[in-house]
Amino acid sequence: MLDTRNRLLAALPADAQALLAPHLVRVELEARELVYDFDREITHVVFPESAVVSIVGVMADGSAVETGTVGREGMAGVPVVLGADRTNAQAFTQVPGVALRLPADVLRAALAESPPLWRVLLAYTQALMTLTAQGSACNRRHTMVQRCARWLLYTHDQVGRDDFALTHQFLSQMLGVRRATVTEAMGALQDAGAVEYQMGRVRIRDRGVLERRVCECYAIVSGEYERLLGDGAAASRRPPPLDGLTTAEDGMSLLGDGAPPSGDGTPTADDER
Repeated sequence: MLDTRNRLLAALPADAQALLAPHLVRVELEARELVYDFDREITHVVFPESAVVSIVGVMADGSAVETGTVGREGMAGVPVVLGADRTNAQAFTQVPGVALRLPADVLRAALAESPPLWRVLLAYTQALMTLTAQGSACNRRHTMVQRCARWLLYTHDQVGRDDFALTHQFLSQMLGVRRATVTEAMGALQDAGAVEYQMGRVRIRDRGVLERRVCECYAIVSGEYERLLGDGAAASRRPPPLDGLTTAEDGMSLLGDGAPPSGDGTPTADDER
């Protein structure tokens, strides 16, 4: 069996691990180091162990907004699993750390040889799609304090330590908001005793405070990883947030609209409480 902190690799059956193990190289990923670039051939995939990788959508003005995050529960390079050699996104290191790097051609050959590997990676792809979709809904519906708490909890799960690098510029890119907005939200979480933030680093002081401040999106995504991968990846101990919710009747959706609390995308003071 592979000796790795990456939960996706650890969840693979032994024969699938054997196909990949000789080609895996442990590397140190620096902050902002490219994993793959916009519309460029994906030559390698990476399985983070303590690093966290951001997948971002690229805009015509050179700006970007995070659409997915990959830590030790998964793999950066899902387009390869889906048969593509490039994508209209960029992936780079969000939090520096260790990862296992694998040539994309090796992964393609292993997928053709091992149906169990294919099934596990497709399940992971579904979980990553849930993270992307729920993150999009969260960014539209929930307050900045809730969104910051979600991002901090997820990153805390992935790095496996209480202290990690984080700048306001970086978090504003991840959440698609101005730095001043991030400063206010992080200040609220620091005042509540959840985090300590200074000199581009954040320390989780009280995870329980973050869990009380976060919206339901964190538990929804964590539960999907646990359900699909079956290894407790990013597992939440909170009860499933959608239990008991009636979403449809007689083949018709009963769900309301997704307008944010204030109706224009700007949370009110009451929303932040």
